[in-house]
Amino acid sequence: MANAKQKILIVEDDIDVAEMVTAYFRAQGYEVLTVNWGEDGVRACQANHPDLAILDIRLPDIDGYEVARRLRSDRRTSDVPIIFLTEKRERADKLQGLELGADDYITKPFDIQELRLRVRNALQRISQGSLTNPVSGLPEGALVDERLTAATKDDGLSLLLVSLENLDAFREIYGFVASDDVLRAFSMMIHNTMMELGAKDDFLGHLGPAEFVLVMQAANLPSVQERLRSRLTQSLDYFYPIKDRERASQRSDRLAVKMSDMAAVKGRFASVDKLKVELLRLKR
Repeated sequence: MANAKQKILIVEDDIDVAEMVTAYFRAQGYEVLTVNWGEDGVRACQANHPDLAILDIRLPDIDGYEVARRLRSDRRTSDVPIIFLTEKRERADKLQGLELGADDYITKPFDIQELRLRVRNALQRISQGSLTNPVSGLPEGALVDERLTAATKDDGLSLLLVSLENLDAFREIYGFVASDDVLRAFSMMIHNTMMELGAKDDFLGHLGPAEFVLVMQAANLPSVQERLRSRLTQSLDYFYPIKDRERASQRSDRLAVKMSDMAAVKGRFASVDKLKVELLRLKR
């Protein structure tokens, strides 16, 4: 059960969803405050300073993006973790959420157990001051931002984003344990490739739950990228049970690898958030 002092704010205009999520998290031992309008969400967050906010995007007045924007721009609420819970599935919507500093993004219909784990992980990172991903053990959050900031000031460094696409679809079929195993194996393959072809000061961390950013010497980027694309793509079929591999290969939402790279980032971006959004936009 959760610590009773942990407080969650839910901003959701669908009364049935709001009541279900509220009842569930109260049963888990959280203190829950629920509002149905965006303006009320901003005021409730300022007045109560929750440990985490779950925001719907489509609200009757201002949308969830505007709620997040106001929370992030207010010194009293700028550090509150935000999880978007929404029907919006387009990549552009997720990029907009990331640009606003959201900690996670879950689409409806959602698994309440998955939401519970995402909430738990976000609160755990805050309460323990953790700088590592709970599944892969790799750096994330402030540590990654710090390394990316340093990269924007160094002529000799390049960035490579490696994304494991459609992990959510895989999780819906095979469950959390299997998807976490895939993420760990995927991260280990990236790490091992860096050890083989990179330099000792190269950096690997999470840009998102299934997105990895590599900071490396510019001269090593082509060989690392080529080896990773080959190694990771060839491994994807083996993540599926043998009986499902042929069918999985025909699915439009099968596991896939996408990458983007930046050979020179010095002086190009006004902030780390803009750099991260551009990396994600360039995925192919």
